[in-house]
Amino acid sequence: MNLQEYINLVHDGKQDWFVSEVNSYYHMNRINKIIDIKEYLSGSHKILNRPAETWNGKTFEPRRIVLQYAKTVLNFSVSYLLKNPVTITGNEKDVKIMKDIYKQGKFNRIDLDIMDKMVKYGACYEYLFINKDGKIKSKIIAPEDSYPIYDEQGNMIAFIEHYTTDYNVSYYNIFTEDKVYKWNDAGGDLNFLGEFNNPSGLPCVYKNLNELDNTEGRSDLEDFINIIDNMEDLISKYTDSIYKFLNPIPVVIGQKLNIKDGKGEIPTNLVGIGLNLDDGSDMKFVHGQLDFESFESVWKVLKQALLDISCAPAVSMNNQDVSNLSEVSIKLLFSLADIKAGLNERYIREGFEQRFKKIEKLLQLQGIEINSDNIDVVFQYARPLNETDIINNIKTMKELGIMSLQTAIENSPMIYDTANEMERLNKENVNNQLE
Repeated sequence: MNLQEYINLVHDGKQDWFVSEVNSYYHMNRINKIIDIKEYLSGSHKILNRPAETWNGKTFEPRRIVLQYAKTVLNFSVSYLLKNPVTITGNEKDVKIMKDIYKQGKFNRIDLDIMDKMVKYGACYEYLFINKDGKIKSKIIAPEDSYPIYDEQGNMIAFIEHYTTDYNVSYYNIFTEDKVYKWNDAGGDLNFLGEFNNPSGLPCVYKNLNELDNTEGRSDLEDFINIIDNMEDLISKYTDSIYKFLNPIPVVIGQKLNIKDGKGEIPTNLVGIGLNLDDGSDMKFVHGQLDFESFESVWKVLKQALLDISCAPAVSMNNQDVSNLSEVSIKLLFSLADIKAGLNERYIREGFEQRFKKIEKLLQLQGIEINSDNIDVVFQYARPLNETDIINNIKTMKELGIMSLQTAIENSPMIYDTANEMERLNKENVNNQLE
């Protein structure tokens, strides 16, 4: 099914089909979910809707403690995979051209933004173009402005970027394989702004796995947001209990003396005041007992569940004391984080493959030939390393003659760009021979 067939089938061939497309229930439900996540990450949590209470005849504003654990966990997922820039490998000639493009277009910085949006909102879209200076650049389309259109087989056939400005004018940028159409509704009517060539094609798609929809990603936040809500509810109510139960109530056991015309009653302020009690009577302050052990037990269970489900190691969130760890122990501590990073690497690698294909097409327009199939990327996880042990092992294997120089460089914890380092070593060898 092509785009025109889709328009005829779904929108009865209307010229303004893109307006009804962005207002469809499917897209509105998806965009509302993204906006809800944005509001949550900005601090609008469920605990803030906790109503006021009436206690002891007065209105009491309860504690509403917000825990921004979600940001910490999501930022850890992004930084663990892409804190160290990806290394481009493959054919030497193609790698050199691609590295220059990455440097000019600041693609390593863009990769962090893409990964950040993918783990937060489930999907991210990137459009590649050639700017007026002839350099290949990348534009990240905001998830809440993105409206991909798929055919019956799950293939993207068009893409709409829709947003509304502060002066209440909506813009529609419609991407097809070879054209970009621009519209807006300034003045209350739809206005056609122009038709432009689109050499790079449809935007690149970066999305993670969604069990219910293979064309839409799923936010990592959805897996553990309910746990954080319960942690906020627990600590807020426990804090309220401290203030309530630490307010003692005076209790008199037995008959008080001198009760006449209201005299002899317990005054509201007992400081510096004595009470006359009958023989055998008693007076004491009573306050509730807080079961902090139960609170601590439930809190630990919830926090451990948060760490387990988000695949964040306990040591990364100050939840475990460590010292003098071997390389094997560090790998065990970060085993779940490695598994999660491996999945994220798979998702973002699929987007990189689309990016390389589109860069290849744009370079052909400039008379530069590369083969994107010969280009790959290597990720360096931000796992703590016992560098001394690794370097000693590399040195031993190199001396035994069972490891090549390139493999030694690839496994070195201090070198991230293998191709560049090999090139420098070759130049040094040539200079040494000349000398």
